[in-house]
Amino acid sequence: MSAIYELRNCSYAYDERSVLENLHLSLAKGKFYGIVGPNGCGKTTFLDLLVGCRQTRSGEIKFAGRPLASYRRRDLARQVALVPQDFAISFAYTVEDVVLMGRHPYISRFASPAAEDRQKTEDAMRAIGIEHFRDRYVNELSGGEKQRVVVARALAQDTGVLLFDEATSNLDIKFTLEIFNEVRRLVRREGRTVIAVMHNLNLAAAYCDEIFFMKEGKIMQGGPVAEVMEADIIKKVFGVETRISHDSFSKARQVSFRYWS
Repeated sequence: MSAIYELRNCSYAYDERSVLENLHLSLAKGKFYGIVGPNGCGKTTFLDLLVGCRQTRSGEIKFAGRPLASYRRRDLARQVALVPQDFAISFAYTVEDVVLMGRHPYISRFASPAAEDRQKTEDAMRAIGIEHFRDRYVNELSGGEKQRVVVARALAQDTGVLLFDEATSNLDIKFTLEIFNEVRRLVRREGRTVIAVMHNLNLAAAYCDEIFFMKEGKIMQGGPVAEVMEADIIKKVFGVETRISHDSFSKARQVSFRYWS
């Protein structure tokens, strides 16, 4: 299976403060990857590097066999979509307007959206279940509703790679499951690649093919869920006691926590 991303000794720093150190990994096409780790360990910065928003201090990132830095932003936006952790918009755009923004990489300057752009927008809203409030203004929505709109915008972008930065943090469990079911379908049936920063270890274990544990800007452990979702690794990364088991109802490995002593 060919690699979609290859990182070789990549580091990043904010001024003098090191955030990521010597990242070295290869991510294959057509898999659902989870990135987990404590707050402040560099997960969001890692995604920023993958989408080209930030440049490495050292090392190199290749995307589809080419240096990531060699891509024009418009060309990269046709291949990689990001669902950010925070989404703020001050103008009174409708839901449909915002989802249609995902089509901008395909629309020439000063041109109007084509029929295909409208159809991709419609399909994305329907997939996330927001077509019934297409005419509402985004700045009047709840946090969870806005987050669903941003996910739909990324789907409308119709890229082979989807990056999620805590994309379901504002959602209840029903909508969280619906979104992850949809993106897993895209991985399984269409060969898309999903790279998701996640805090919920049980969701990561249920949906991801592989998980990378990060701590203090480094990849501590990575690999298939069955190999790396282990109590000793979680203890090393998060400093908490857990027990790992296979749950017959969810049909996935699940993590139990010691909530009190």
